[in-house]
Amino acid sequence: MPAAEWYVGLMSGTSLDGVDAALVDFSAATPRLTAKHFLPFTTELRHELLALNQSVPDELHRCMIAANQLAKCYAKATQTLLAKAGVSAQAVRAIGCHGQTLRHRPESAYTVQIGNAAMLAELSGITVISDFRSRDIAAGGQGAPLVPAFHDRILRHPEIHRVIVNIGGIANLTDLPPNGPVSGFDCGPGNLLLDAWCQRYCGLAFDEDGRWAAGGKVLPALLARLQAEPFFALPPPKSTGRDLFNPDWLQDRLEGGEASADVQATLLELTCRGIADAICRHAPGAAEIYLCGGGARNTALRERLAALLPECVVETTAALGTDPDFLEALAFAWLARQALLGQPGNLPAVTGARHFCVLGAIHPA
Repeated sequence: MPAAEWYVGLMSGTSLDGVDAALVDFSAATPRLTAKHFLPFTTELRHELLALNQSVPDELHRCMIAANQLAKCYAKATQTLLAKAGVSAQAVRAIGCHGQTLRHRPESAYTVQIGNAAMLAELSGITVISDFRSRDIAAGGQGAPLVPAFHDRILRHPEIHRVIVNIGGIANLTDLPPNGPVSGFDCGPGNLLLDAWCQRYCGLAFDEDGRWAAGGKVLPALLARLQAEPFFALPPPKSTGRDLFNPDWLQDRLEGGEASADVQATLLELTCRGIADAICRHAPGAAEIYLCGGGARNTALRERLAALLPECVVETTAALGTDPDFLEALAFAWLARQALLGQPGNLPAVTGARHFCVLGAIHPA
């Protein structure tokens, strides 16, 4: 039996809930998720990261302080993860750390993910690979989504047309036709607007199982205004984030006087329609849809997607033996391994880059 080949993947996304940490063994043909850990952000850090998504006073200093705080969170998550598994830091080849996105502007040829990877390497004693998006953007790509390459590696079926949908703050899909090239792109808001609206009116981090949304009714006129956003009609490759879809974007499209539960129901419909429309338009003939990310736990969302896609099986990636909450973290462990091996991590057909690229900046332990 070959010796374990350990990597750690760390993911903190646009949902701003915390850090997903995955310990992955790549010694076999199929990567094995050996241990997992979730570390929630403190309320203070979450609020600061949310504020830094827009221009704020003294933002450069605040950004660097937040990056240091994130590095400490990432190190704590890694240490707890390794303690759970009984694996030493010295046995881990590298950490793949996505970092926290504050700006994503591929149209202006830049993207910003903070996390102070040098400090993380110092605190963990493990080599850290970070800043995965920038190299793809330098080659003319969107820099995102990056996980389709990993989906293609572990979830493609030789005969069945599958689509993998990651529903984090933003929703993105990977199309895996059995006899064609992989493709993928961001298709619009996932949980981002749903969570923000729920926090505003219910004081809760998220709408558990979509129960609040299920108690409201969809407002057709509001839905039409939301769907008129030009992003939805853009052809792939495309990516997006809080730079576009944020509470101010929603507020600008409200007339005032809408019942809060009805707005939540309409936002859930927007997320589901964005995903379903993208699948119908860009992945025709798909037979199986597998969901991952936080939105995969939303019962009302899953049921509405299944209703919009009646010809498809709609399940979470748990049905394929892959934890839907940690698939992205697993993917960044794989991307770290690709970087150390000098192998490409992007798919030009997905991101629009001019060529394949080795992704990530390496910070030795």
